[in-house]
Amino acid sequence: MPSEDGLITLREIEGARKNLEESDLGVIKTPLLKHVTGMFPQLPQSVDLYLKLENTQTTGSFKIRGVANQMKFLPDDVKTGEKKLITMSAGNYGKAFAYALQKHKLSGLCLMPITAPQSRVELIKGYGIKVEQSPTSEIQASVDEYVKEKNYNFLHSFDDLDLIAGYGSASLEILEEDVKPDIVLVCCGGGGLVSGVASGFKLSGLKDCRIYAVEPEGSPTMYESYKKGSPVTMRVKSIAGGLSPPYAGTKAFQHCKKYVKDVILVSDQEILDTMQQFHKRGLVVEPSGCAAMAALLGGHVPDIEGRKIVVFVTGGNVTPSEMVSLLQ
Repeated sequence: MPSEDGLITLREIEGARKNLEESDLGVIKTPLLKHVTGMFPQLPQSVDLYLKLENTQTTGSFKIRGVANQMKFLPDDVKTGEKKLITMSAGNYGKAFAYALQKHKLSGLCLMPITAPQSRVELIKGYGIKVEQSPTSEIQASVDEYVKEKNYNFLHSFDDLDLIAGYGSASLEILEEDVKPDIVLVCCGGGGLVSGVASGFKLSGLKDCRIYAVEPEGSPTMYESYKKGSPVTMRVKSIAGGLSPPYAGTKAFQHCKKYVKDVILVSDQEILDTMQQFHKRGLVVEPSGCAAMAALLGGHVPDIEGRKIVVFVTGGNVTPSEMVSLLQ
């Protein structure tokens, strides 16, 4: 059960970690590259840099952690096939969702923005999941209609407590390697991942750890939510489509306000420059997975000298042709 303030508990994160270990979806403990400041000569060499490689996770991103935990709590009428599942996604969550449904022999629908790369659309369809595309601003209304009129069960792609608890498992993996960071940088779209990661570290006792959410300048929903004091909905546009939902999650915002120090913005060019640097080091990272590192390389993170810094590299779902197009 969530705490009295509606936030996830350490017990729920630990339970999610166990659920992921027992899941048939192949969720792995992703590599943590340690003491790799030398990979990025522009950083102060007093920094102790760690990279959490969620781009190597099953389905190519951290999303499967959340999906695997959500699947553990599906209603019986979904498990028996009486009700179908529906979600909305620009790509990575949809891929993990489709993969999970195929493994469990369930039916579902993924609503995607018309701006989603066709390669992502075809990939999700390839798992046997139906896809419908519409303008980003219309997707939530379409979800509501399917739930109300057609009796679908909605799995939220970034604002769900089971999902957030699943993401918190990544923090536990880092702590189990006896790494206690001073600073943690996490890519942020709707806020699900940073909510889980921040909760995992803070509830495990890292009171002084500074955790930052990083968003594209063109999709600053959590940044603007912090300024307003409540979740906002707005027009968004960025090269990092996976970080560009049209609103910040309500549950995610509540977790971020309690556990996340601040929201940092990076430009699309900084994201692409970071993608290039990762590529030169042999790391395949999509634009959405580069934002957190872009904040560090761009000099946007305060007081980093001598600090132990963990950066989440969140996704690697980019095709060779897309990579060439983006980096030329």
